[in-house]
Amino acid sequence: MSPEPPRILLVDSYDSFTYNLAALCRQAIPNCYIYCHICPTSPAVVVGPGPGSPNIPEDVGLVKDLWKIDDEHVLPVFGVCLGLQSLALEHGASLCRLSVVKHGHVSAVEHTGTDIFKGVGPVDAVRYHSLHVELSGAKNIEELASTHDEENGRVVMALRHRTRPFWAVQYHPESVLTRGGGIEVMLNFWRLARTWSSSHGRVTRPWDQKADGIFGIPWPYVRPLPSTPRINTPLSASTIKLSIPGLSAPDICEVLGVDDDSSPFVMLESAAHPGRFTIIGCLTLTSMRVTYTIGDSFVHLENGESCDQIDLGSHDVWSWLTSFMNKRKVTGGSPEVPFWGGLVGCLSYELGTESLGVSANRVSSQSRHPDVNLVFVERSIILDSTSGNIYLQSITEDDDEWLTEMAEQLRSAARNYSTYSSYNTTPYSTKARPNTSTVILPDRDLYRSRINLAKEHLFAGESYELCLTANTRITLNDPLTPKASSTYSPSWQRYKHLRELNPAPHAAYLRLHPTTLLASSPERFLSFTRPPGPTYKLCPVKGTMRKGPGITRAVAEQALRGSRKEVAENLMIVDLIRHDMHGAVGEDVEVKQFCTVEECKTVWQLVSIIDGRSADGADQTASHYANGALGWEVLRRSLPPGSMTGAPKKRSVEILQSLEDEERNVYSGVFGYWCAGGGGDWSVTIRSCFKYDDRYECDAHSWTKFNNPDFYPGVHEPEHWVIGAGGAITALSDPDAEWDEMLAKLQSVLRVFGAAVPRGH
Repeated sequence: MSPEPPRILLVDSYDSFTYNLAALCRQAIPNCYIYCHICPTSPAVVVGPGPGSPNIPEDVGLVKDLWKIDDEHVLPVFGVCLGLQSLALEHGASLCRLSVVKHGHVSAVEHTGTDIFKGVGPVDAVRYHSLHVELSGAKNIEELASTHDEENGRVVMALRHRTRPFWAVQYHPESVLTRGGGIEVMLNFWRLARTWSSSHGRVTRPWDQKADGIFGIPWPYVRPLPSTPRINTPLSASTIKLSIPGLSAPDICEVLGVDDDSSPFVMLESAAHPGRFTIIGCLTLTSMRVTYTIGDSFVHLENGESCDQIDLGSHDVWSWLTSFMNKRKVTGGSPEVPFWGGLVGCLSYELGTESLGVSANRVSSQSRHPDVNLVFVERSIILDSTSGNIYLQSITEDDDEWLTEMAEQLRSAARNYSTYSSYNTTPYSTKARPNTSTVILPDRDLYRSRINLAKEHLFAGESYELCLTANTRITLNDPLTPKASSTYSPSWQRYKHLRELNPAPHAAYLRLHPTTLLASSPERFLSFTRPPGPTYKLCPVKGTMRKGPGITRAVAEQALRGSRKEVAENLMIVDLIRHDMHGAVGEDVEVKQFCTVEECKTVWQLVSIIDGRSADGADQTASHYANGALGWEVLRRSLPPGSMTGAPKKRSVEILQSLEDEERNVYSGVFGYWCAGGGGDWSVTIRSCFKYDDRYECDAHSWTKFNNPDFYPGVHEPEHWVIGAGGAITALSDPDAEWDEMLAKLQSVLRVFGAAVPRGH
């Protein structure tokens, strides 16, 4: 009989790198099970890193008690970061702040070559800490490794207890950039742990079925699907491929009636390199709308002229949508096209914080706008900017007549290009006339003071990086400008202006009332391919440089890859995202690209790519996950985007709630699609503006009729827009420079309204 796999207890200290450490354990201890709950049959304990201080009971939790276990029950323990600090403090060491914090920095580590460093060569280790220990006065603690900083002097990097089986490192062995001190040290710990257990006669209790119910499911595991059965016969996609030179995405939108401001409309546009496909939904009055608001126990499902409340029952909104898509599996579309039909829309930042267990409690559910705002697209038009092809698609049964008629409409539009050209059909400027608009910027002194407060949290060890943001509000109130009507959409005109001023690979025009979103995002968040063998790809952007005279690739490389601050910011988010991905798909996660400078139309940016694959065949063609549910689970676990929070994510989100006056809403959430064929693509909602129109009310039985002639009142209605902007605050941040960076990001969208940041701000 083969020996039972070891069951390792991993103490999660609410860090955003925990599953990276779990993956490292699995590399060092093949086939082991990782439990994040107390498990008395464990042969060893690994204490994960975490925010805060070992001096604060709420931060260190039960970790401090591990070092006090009586001799009869003591077992091998390996601590990381907070674990080292706690072990040292419990044995008389002192805790100090570093003069210069080390968050995302790589340091050369000098070690003894013995114990957990036996046979280990040079070590270059990633550090995430602002606190460190001094061992003078510590009893029974032996230093094993250290590093020397020019600013901080000598800093302890590893230690062990002289008589008990306790080891710890200050650096992060699980980081993607740690070399020499990762798997090698973990292998040595496991060797030492087994030797100690054998010499002390410690035998782990056999596992039985009762234990499964007590201690839960070990990692890695995939979240089980809802029990809703899939339809027996999947929907089939019908496609016509056209080649119509000169017909742009805005031209097609105007053929489809985008100028009717009351009607829903969705376009996900690749308006600049390296984007490729543009997706335009051809919505009808009966297109299914799904909205959900945090705090509700139901979703709104709108179809035609009615809006119903559907009770979530035992579901959360994520699993409910999984069940919704499980009934709408699609096959047979063109394999080269990423979207055949499915859900398109946006998810709020607060939806992600709710998944973290951080309540969005500033606004009651009665006055909130939708946190989930999606439409199920059955007819669509796809533009491929690489081949120039246009694809007409329908997943509606027997829809050949629509496909044929739409193909002829587009050909006709091309023949009469001057009639439909977006250049010629833009009758009005989006620039506000003097004294007809109000722009309320964030308060400069308040924003700068909060940067300093954020840095204090970093120095105290509570976070490694905080993405601080603020809202700018624009009110447009010009009675002489054209009003929204069935033939004129002010928001559409603004979007066309935005795509000219700030063309982006991940742009969007989403008019899903009450929300309208205009986006020109440079950052893809998550994409996942169709089965079989789907790949899940997260693409964080940290580090951006606007193009200009003399800004060559070489200059951008030096300014971005050559910047310790920019690389550290990117590294923190890469390690955070690896954790998110590991939590969803298991072990098979790889950093395919680290800190590569990519060229976009208007900027150079520092991009990393993290790939994941499911371990047990989930999302294969015959699997219940084949509709992309595992990609949806990766999205759930990864929100809100780490590039918009900082790390560790949960603590960072909590801190940001105390530093920011308002909810972010749509800003710094995500927008994109979940294809019913199993793929998906979501982008971070930045370089964007949004508004809510509360004339659209859903009361569970009726929705404002899109063709209601009384909808457009004779009086002028002011428009209220919001632009969010901010930046990543690190220990190296300068408040004035961060303020200027925030304004630069704001200005890229503010120009759409003909406004500029006033001088002196």
